[in-house]
Amino acid sequence: MNAFRFSTVPLDTASLQREMRDVTCGGFAAFEGWVRNHNEGLAVTRLEYEAFVELAEKEGARIVQEAIARFGVTRAGCVHRVGSLALSDVAVWVGVSAAHRDEAFRACRYIIDEVKHRVPIWKKEHYENGDSGWVNCERCAAPAAHEVEYSAPAAHEVEDAAPATRHREYSMAAAYLHEHPHEHEQGHQHHPAASPDYSRQIALREVGADGQARLRAASVLVVGAGGLGVPVLQYLAGAGVGRLGIVDADRLEPSNLHRQTWYALADCGREKSTLAAQRVRALNPEVRVEAHALRLDASNADRLAAGHDLILDCSDNFTTKFLLNDLALRTRKPVLFASVYQYEGQLQVVRGDDATACLRCVWPEATRDGLVGNCAEAGVLGPVPGVFGSLQALEALKLLLGLPGLDPGEMLIFDLVSLNTQRLRARRTPDCDAHRRAGRSAATASPIELEVQFGSLAEAQAAGFTFVDVRDSRERADDPLPSPALNLPMSKLLTDAATLDTGGRYLLICATGKRSAAAADLLRSQGFRECHSLRGGLKGLKASA
Repeated sequence: MNAFRFSTVPLDTASLQREMRDVTCGGFAAFEGWVRNHNEGLAVTRLEYEAFVELAEKEGARIVQEAIARFGVTRAGCVHRVGSLALSDVAVWVGVSAAHRDEAFRACRYIIDEVKHRVPIWKKEHYENGDSGWVNCERCAAPAAHEVEYSAPAAHEVEDAAPATRHREYSMAAAYLHEHPHEHEQGHQHHPAASPDYSRQIALREVGADGQARLRAASVLVVGAGGLGVPVLQYLAGAGVGRLGIVDADRLEPSNLHRQTWYALADCGREKSTLAAQRVRALNPEVRVEAHALRLDASNADRLAAGHDLILDCSDNFTTKFLLNDLALRTRKPVLFASVYQYEGQLQVVRGDDATACLRCVWPEATRDGLVGNCAEAGVLGPVPGVFGSLQALEALKLLLGLPGLDPGEMLIFDLVSLNTQRLRARRTPDCDAHRRAGRSAATASPIELEVQFGSLAEAQAAGFTFVDVRDSRERADDPLPSPALNLPMSKLLTDAATLDTGGRYLLICATGKRSAAAADLLRSQGFRECHSLRGGLKGLKASA
């Protein structure tokens, strides 16, 4: 036989086996795939198979010849059905004859595995509920989603014949079409995805089913979708982390692509956060992903971090890093930092507790951006952020799973030229101002104290508050306050807060209360004890009137 072919009629396996007979062979192995009556909890009535026949027959024949040459077998062949198949029909048959059973087994396994990955074949499942859909057979390999069963290779030697046993892992694939998507004349370009398969990591004793459930329940905020963020998001989504938030204000540029290899040249000009979210959904549709096309700052950090268990800093500027450091202390949420400079980088986790070090324990004042070059200024070799993003993803998964990882306050420094590593331990500084502010804020600023509610601004004024309007000029012009106020939009408030009296009694006001609450919380951390936010903002005030 020594061939690969398709058949439009039911397969006669006895006849196919006779084609494999050779008096010089003592071993025979057969693979059979059968159409079964269910898939992913749905009742199946029949299947259809379609193939790009001209390409498939050439690739299938190549696979058979490879098996003969690789394993030294005498005869080998594969027949695959196309057209409509009824329940229990044989969908695929592979047969190998060899001098001994071992090479027959291995050649048979090789053929079915290579066909799975290389031959362009599609199936269409028909269900009792009337649904149907074409599926690239490569997408059918998840353990819980197989439409056929096949018999394991059955060795038939003269002195010891063994019966075939049932197995449930048959699937086909068409990897060729990933590189040549337009060569299939029927144009089935969109195929429903199979369920994600986490079996390889569940097999780890430290993960198991319980660990996988922990990952599914976890929520991670990733700040930056560039050189570090790309591998982080790929591995967290692939691992099955249930919810991912992506924060990035940048648009993709051609100079990004040598290190941000998730994207394509045709994507340039588009928002990275949106692109990354699309890639996450394509990789794992089970992940809930939220894209935020904005820059994380003091006005939105608390809102963006809300509901997330862990924050990953994949940014390229010190302002964001120190902002996240302070956020960790204020919210008690761990932040895992990574940064790269040319050929080296570092990892560090800030737990956000009182006992362990933070960034400001080492650098009391945030390093000014521009003093040290970022990737655009200092240059970077593409794989460098890829290595550190992968390490960051690994540490994140270890944190979520409760596995040993970086010690609190420990900094890992890795030089990718010499491959030397250093572990530096930062000590908690007793007089760290960031810890002191966070502790004071936690002790004095409960949500009720931070946000106050009034029936009117006149009531608030009577209570002794000075109003601070944090809206921008356009918002103020469209909806001016009826009472005198200090006009300090968020961008100006962060730089001009020193002009305010720390002993003053201030009520911060915005449209809905979100920006004013974040700003009030930040000012409290800087010593403004009597700084409050109008709950619900002007919108809430009007609603209660």
